[in-house]
Amino acid sequence: MRTRRGACYSRIVSRMCSDVRIAKKNKDLHMHMRMHVAGDSFIYSRKRQKKTPEKTVTDYDFLESLPDDLVISIFCKLSSTATKPSDYLNVLITCKRLNKLALHSLVLSRVSPRAFTIRARDWCDSAHRFLKHCADAGNVEACYTLGMIRFYCLQNRGSGASLMAKAAINSHARALYSLAVIQFNGSGGTKSDKDLRAGVALCARAAFLGHVDALRELGHCLQDGYGVRQNIAEGRRFLVQANARELAAVLSTSAAARHWLTCNLQPQLRQGTGSPLLSDFGCNVPVPEVHPASRFMAEWFAARGGSPGQGLRLCSHAGCGRPETRKHEFRRCSVCGAVNYCSRACQALDWKFRHKAECAPVERWLEEDGEDVGDDDSDGEVMVMADS
Repeated sequence: MRTRRGACYSRIVSRMCSDVRIAKKNKDLHMHMRMHVAGDSFIYSRKRQKKTPEKTVTDYDFLESLPDDLVISIFCKLSSTATKPSDYLNVLITCKRLNKLALHSLVLSRVSPRAFTIRARDWCDSAHRFLKHCADAGNVEACYTLGMIRFYCLQNRGSGASLMAKAAINSHARALYSLAVIQFNGSGGTKSDKDLRAGVALCARAAFLGHVDALRELGHCLQDGYGVRQNIAEGRRFLVQANARELAAVLSTSAAARHWLTCNLQPQLRQGTGSPLLSDFGCNVPVPEVHPASRFMAEWFAARGGSPGQGLRLCSHAGCGRPETRKHEFRRCSVCGAVNYCSRACQALDWKFRHKAECAPVERWLEEDGEDVGDDDSDGEVMVMADS
């Protein structure tokens, strides 16, 4: 074999080719051959290359082979049954693929309320965005929670009310009742912005969906003729229905709650004090679980000195968290004048759990405090605390 210049390769070429064939047969060493021409001789250089590991059957990633729609359906089940935020958020930090699929609109629309139970001390822009994504995906619980936070905590009244209205359109009972409270109190506006008829209509819709507080509020409105024509018998029927639903909710829970309820109801029936279903303030049942939105608002204002602003007060019911949006917006107790409530439902719950044992006549408060708490201008409305 000759080159263009007519020079002939020496026998070393044949030896070089044989060496190359031998090197290819060696599985542990990869040959890299470079030839440098230096007169009639050739110089070889060998370089060991990294061995790429071959995937075995045991190292095969089966998760990568799953189709996206199957993974999304799994995430939908996971998000809807999550009992705490970490159950769902841990998926977001696993890998890029799972993060993308976990933020799918179908998954976000089914996130359970406990999955976005955000504490007030942990509130940040990322938590706000996550709730916003859930609300945009059609999650009614996220619409209600974010609406309450924006309306009362962030003081973005228009956006908060629109989010609660979005949840109410989808027959969310809590959102309907919250909008009814806003209409009853004229929250976010002046005293003249109250719309009692709209409040009764929203409350009736929430009561139709079985909301206990709405049933109790509607019953008191009918008994007192507040925003609707007075009908004492019909109002009494709604109060009994609220008590029955409240009692049924406890009986359907754990055995410990049923045992506690039995131990408290039997002595009351033996004493002949009447059936608890006929009480205006409901049965003597364990304290219901506080909604994440109400817990967030209570923590939010507790971290700011326990006051939403100068001259403004919080609802005295510990499980509510609603603040006044103007001075003297909430109604006060007509007996002691020391507590105030955003609704009759909060009044009933706080009366049987706490205030019944603490309420004292106005004269006692006058003697201890030295000032008249009974002349508080609470939009001209008072609440009578009298158990029936």
